[in-house]
Amino acid sequence: MNLDELLSDVLSDRWKLTRREWLLAGMTSLGIGTRSRSMIAAEPLPRDLVTSQTQQAIERGLAWLAKRQHGDGAFGSGGGFGRNVAVTALSGIALLASGSTPGRGPHGEQVNRAIDFVMSMSKPNGLIHVKEQDSYGPMYGHGFATLFLAEVYGMSKRADAREKLDRAVRLIIQTQNAEGGWRYQPEPKEADISATVCQIMALRAARNAGLHVPKETVDRCIDYVKKCQNSDGGFRYQLVRRGESAFPRSAAGVVALHSAGLYAGKEVERSLDYLRRYLPRGSMLRFEGHFFYGNYYATQAMWRAGGEYWDEWYPAIRDTLLRDQLPDGAWTDSTVCIEYGTAMALIILQMPNNLLPIFQR
Repeated sequence: MNLDELLSDVLSDRWKLTRREWLLAGMTSLGIGTRSRSMIAAEPLPRDLVTSQTQQAIERGLAWLAKRQHGDGAFGSGGGFGRNVAVTALSGIALLASGSTPGRGPHGEQVNRAIDFVMSMSKPNGLIHVKEQDSYGPMYGHGFATLFLAEVYGMSKRADAREKLDRAVRLIIQTQNAEGGWRYQPEPKEADISATVCQIMALRAARNAGLHVPKETVDRCIDYVKKCQNSDGGFRYQLVRRGESAFPRSAAGVVALHSAGLYAGKEVERSLDYLRRYLPRGSMLRFEGHFFYGNYYATQAMWRAGGEYWDEWYPAIRDTLLRDQLPDGAWTDSTVCIEYGTAMALIILQMPNNLLPIFQR
C-alpha cells in the first residue's frame, strides 16, 4: 500500500494507524509541511500526550463543530459573531488540523464551504471582512482569514484562493505602520501586539505557501515586538503605552517573534519563562479573561520551544480542556461565541498532529 492509499484508508476510517504513520501519510500525500519524511520518521513523537481520552474528546468536538456550520459556510453565533470571518477561519483551521483537507476526509466538505464563505467576503482592496459581524476590528478577522486561505492554498493550489490570498497579503504589507505593527483598521496608523501577531502569522503562512513577503516587513515587525517587551519578559499591549505585562498578549508576543523567524535569544527565553507562570491549572485561567486566546498562542509557543516547556504545558492545558468539555462535545466561551471556544480548544489539543505548516516546529 502506498502513502496515497494509506491516507485514503485513514480518512475513511478503515484502518487504525499509529501517530507516526498518520504524520507520514498526511504530510507526504497532501503536500502539507516543510520537512522530509526521513526527518519525521527519525523524530520522536509525543508519546502518551494525545491519549485515547483526548482523541475521543477531539472527535466529539469536531463532530459538534461540523454540525454548527451555517448554510453559507460560515461559523459563529450570537451578536457580532454569527457570520464572522475570524470564527469561520479558526473553525476551518481546527478541521484542517485533524487531517481533513479541501474536499477530502471526514470534514472535507465543511472545509470547502468555509473556504467559499471566506473568499466571498474578500473585497476589491483585499480586505476579508463582514461589516455586520465586526466586533473587534476588521484586521483581526482579516488576519485569521488570510492565515486560513494560506494554509488552504498550500494544500490545494486553487487559483481562486491564490488570487484572494495575494490581495489579502498585499493589504497587510501596505497597512503596516511606522512602528512596524498593525491595529484594528486597515490603515498604517496605530499598532498593538494583539493585532500584530494576527498579521505576521498570516504573512508567515503565506510565505510558507510560496507567496512573496518582503524581508523589511518582517524585520520591522520583529523590531516592534521586541520593543513591546517589558523587563519581566512579558509584553505590553502597545509600544506607546508603558503598560503592564499580561498572559494573553504575552503569549501572542512570543508567537509573533516565532512567526517572524526568531526562535531563540534572550527575548524568546525571557518570554517563555514569563508564560510558565501561567501554567493552566484546573479552570483558574478562565477567570483572567481571554482563556482560549491566550492558550492558543501559549501552546504554539511551547510546542515550538519543545523540551520541558512542551512536556509541562501540553498535559496541563490538555487536562484542563478535557475537564471543561461540555457533554455535547463543545467548549463554551463567554467573550466571543461557543464555536470560537470549540475551534480554539480543538486547535490546541491537535497541536501534536503537526499537520499544518504554520504550527510546525
